[in-house]
Amino acid sequence: MNKELVLREGVRVSKDQVVGAGLVAVSIAVIVVYVWLVFFPPWAGVDLIVLKLTGAVAVAGVFGILAWIGYTLATTPPPKPIEEIEKELEEELKKLEKELESGEGAPAKPVGQASAGEGSRDSGVSQ
Repeated sequence: MNKELVLREGVRVSKDQVVGAGLVAVSIAVIVVYVWLVFFPPWAGVDLIVLKLTGAVAVAGVFGILAWIGYTLATTPPPKPIEEIEKELEEELKKLEKELESGEGAPAKPVGQASAGEGSRDSGVSQ
């Protein structure tokens, strides 16, 4: 998939650069309109509405993120204490050591290798 555009001969830009340039243009236009509405309102009271709307969006955004953090903290279960994890690891290690000593924990044969009398299939059934 070609991600380059040719503006004119010898000038190539990627689609990401075109999107980036569009975002810059839209952002500058919004800034200009915002400043114009706040400092040079075409109608009386528009500047206060724009400022109130800006404040409301800012407060809702900040406290919305704070609420999300609080919800996440409230609904996430606490981690196990490190002592409990260490105890489980020690028990597992002792279990493995006992299996190795008794010969029960012999390593399994590699996949794809048949032992004598099994044939070439990996079904585990002697033939």
